[in-house]
Amino acid sequence: MTRTLYLFGSAAPPVFDIAHVVGDAQERGWDVRLGLTPTAARWLGDQLPALEERTGGPVRSEYKLPGQPDVWPKADAILVAPATFNTINSWALGITSSFVVGVVAEGIGKGIPLVTMPCVNAAYVQHPAFHRSLETLRGAGVRVLYGPGGFEPNQPGEKKPYPWVAALDAVKAVVAG
Repeated sequence: MTRTLYLFGSAAPPVFDIAHVVGDAQERGWDVRLGLTPTAARWLGDQLPALEERTGGPVRSEYKLPGQPDVWPKADAILVAPATFNTINSWALGITSSFVVGVVAEGIGKGIPLVTMPCVNAAYVQHPAFHRSLETLRGAGVRVLYGPGGFEPNQPGEKKPYPWVAALDAVKAVVAG
């Protein structure tokens, strides 16, 4: 039985690893559909045709037009990673002006297993809205990978490995129940 994972990425440096993450998820048995914030799509613009070939479907960064068919299968789980400060806060507030945030906001109501892993620096996490947003998402049933065992903030400009394996492991865990 094929399971469908929506992998949604925001414009943070780990998004440049997304092709490898798609492959890793596929090796774990997922049919992957890739969604990107508009800025992330612009960052990966030259890679989009190869990503579409790899996933077997369009990479989406915008809402479809009314009346257009939905070409993606229904999601069995959604992973939002890397999730920027803007994505986390917009999602928690229900501001659905972007495709990625709109789908995951609706995913809460549909009961789709949701995992997110932020990618924010230590300066952003000092903003009081960030921790409130994480708690709002956790309260809505989203598995948030922030802190030990997930993403730990780095200093502005500092580069640290992004824990993609932890994100994919968490998706497996939330689907298993």
